[in-house]
Amino acid sequence: MKLCAIRTGIVKTGENLVVVILESLKRQNQQLEDGDILALASKIVAYTERRVTKLCNIKPSEKAKELAKKFLLQPEFAELILQEADEIYGGVERAVLTLKNGVLTANAGIDNKNAPAGSVVLWPENAKKWARLVREEIIRRTGKHIAILIVDSGLVPLRLGTNGLALAVAGFKPVMDFRGEKDIFGKPLVITRHAVADDLASAAHLLMGEVAEKTPIVLIKDAPVVFDGGVYGSEDMMISPNECIFMNTLRRSQKQV
Repeated sequence: MKLCAIRTGIVKTGENLVVVILESLKRQNQQLEDGDILALASKIVAYTERRVTKLCNIKPSEKAKELAKKFLLQPEFAELILQEADEIYGGVERAVLTLKNGVLTANAGIDNKNAPAGSVVLWPENAKKWARLVREEIIRRTGKHIAILIVDSGLVPLRLGTNGLALAVAGFKPVMDFRGEKDIFGKPLVITRHAVADDLASAAHLLMGEVAEKTPIVLIKDAPVVFDGGVYGSEDMMISPNECIFMNTLRRSQKQV
């Protein structure tokens, strides 16, 4: 498998994402081939979708002020968390643990990193739709049957730092189910499923960086995935809270306290 970080300029609000991708590939003399995957940082999708908000335009509620005081946040930022999150569980200084589109994430995915001064960037409204549209348009323009992976930063409990998280996939199966298959000693696997999209997202995330790299696109070649032409969102890659080792354990612990 080969990965190549693709440098862009600063993507502007409302800019044509497909044009940005194809022009950036051309500048680096990178050719698309059948079976390639283009990993896109969720932030450039959000810019295309105009999901950039000025904090001065947000009026914080009393509940937001309480949340801000508890976790040392700007009240306007806390108000956006309340608006964007499906659930709020708690948090630490400057980070609130939330559920957003079936994903446990900090601050409902809202980020002031690589946003204009006084503004924040929200998660794309519909990453699944954008993965499909971008894939279809690139196939139409190039004739190459590629796949799209939309990536954001994720967290693993008790692990320091961020890794890659797949928000949406178009073109390949994001999870491989190995239940029933046999290991090297002939024992059947009982619970094993492989989060292929998240693994690729982490590999791409390493090259995208977290600061001022300006490489929000990663070209992935020869990835060990199963191309199926399907379109998948976070809801297609999640496990129910009752089956999740973290959520189910935390819920039981809370009931016992």
